[in-house]
Amino acid sequence: MTNSTPDVLRCGFVALIGAPNAGKSTITNNFVGSKVSIVSPKVQTTRTLVKGIGIYRNTQIIFLDTPGIFKPRRRLDRAMVASAWSGVGDADITVLVVDAHKGFDDEVQAIVAGLNKNKIRTVLLLNKIDLVKKEKLLELSALLNQAHPFVETFMVSAATGEQIDDFYRYLADNLPESPWYYPEEQMSDMPLKLLAAEIVREKLFLYLQHELPYSLTVEPELWQRREDNSVRAEMTIYVRRESQKIILLGKNGSMIKKIGLAARQEIENLLEERIHLFLFVKVRENWIDDPARYADWGLNFNA
Repeated sequence: MTNSTPDVLRCGFVALIGAPNAGKSTITNNFVGSKVSIVSPKVQTTRTLVKGIGIYRNTQIIFLDTPGIFKPRRRLDRAMVASAWSGVGDADITVLVVDAHKGFDDEVQAIVAGLNKNKIRTVLLLNKIDLVKKEKLLELSALLNQAHPFVETFMVSAATGEQIDDFYRYLADNLPESPWYYPEEQMSDMPLKLLAAEIVREKLFLYLQHELPYSLTVEPELWQRREDNSVRAEMTIYVRRESQKIILLGKNGSMIKKIGLAARQEIENLLEERIHLFLFVKVRENWIDDPARYADWGLNFNA
């Protein structure tokens, strides 16, 4: 089906599913033209459904950037994977994003098995094609299409933008006729203070090593407009142990200052506003088992 009447408005949801670090967040940010989702070389950084909203011709496309699907080991993992699969149920089009460099590995096989089990019509998007030779891409595409009857296959590089316009055009042509759900200029349905908190969390992933970023969470405590029209933002970073707090603060507070500066600069560039960012670090041993945290992220505590 193609869009033969270009003056007709279209709108719909596109769920991006895939293994961690396949490039779902990069695709979302690329389309929106601004950062609405964490991008990190570390896996499992997206914790909940993030909506990235953009316009292609006469179509408003709402990307559902889902957490990576992987074998869960703990409650938070289970909630994240459940959130990813729930995005499929809300979507007009489901897209499996595969890291072409990693290929048809165990994680992708498990996701394809889930697609087959639930008989989900799915588009295949092979990402990171700039890292793979063409003959390998064709072999991978054939292998995946044998495993599941994908309705279409696209090969792109979200990082460079290579061939990604064809993918956007397909989505725009195949979403349902509908008025737009959001104002034209809106990029996400995430409140600004939560978007800012996600940027802080991204910087924590960037600057901290090993597993520490998975043991912390960022909560916006204050987002206040001042008389000079700047914003005072206060956020608390919760860690699970005192030793983690020491690492996060760094010698004489050097690490937390570095993270705060990088986050503030990016938030200011994104929002085009002056931000006064204050970060506080507290120990809360069981934050990862607190139902309120899951509610904040839109996750099911009992998944």
